[in-house]
Amino acid sequence: MANRWGIPQEVEDFVKQRDTNCVYCRVEFSEDNESRKTKPSWEHIINDIRINGIDNITLCCMSCNASKGAKLLEDWLESYYCKSKEITVDSVASVVKNAIANPPNLNKITMHNNGYQ
Repeated sequence: MANRWGIPQEVEDFVKQRDTNCVYCRVEFSEDNESRKTKPSWEHIINDIRINGIDNITLCCMSCNASKGAKLLEDWLESYYCKSKEITVDSVASVVKNAIANPPNLNKITMHNNGYQ
């Protein structure tokens, strides 16, 4: 059963275990979620809600998610926000680096196609 964002449960479970820090700024998520900076939010690396596999669905902090919005990842990484936070192609999580090198697409939306079984 997918959640309200259309993310399949098995993808949600996998991502919650994998992403314990923001995939962009690397801040550690907190259990209390009192701060937007340490509260995880669902993120589509490539802004297409139809691409909902583990190679495109991640968790990032609410601050990074709000800053990125609907921007293309490559454009956002050049933004003042990223420069001020020292977020670069080299500093992001491996799932983001992989998405930059091999962008997720509609043909790769299942867990099995992404090596998760």
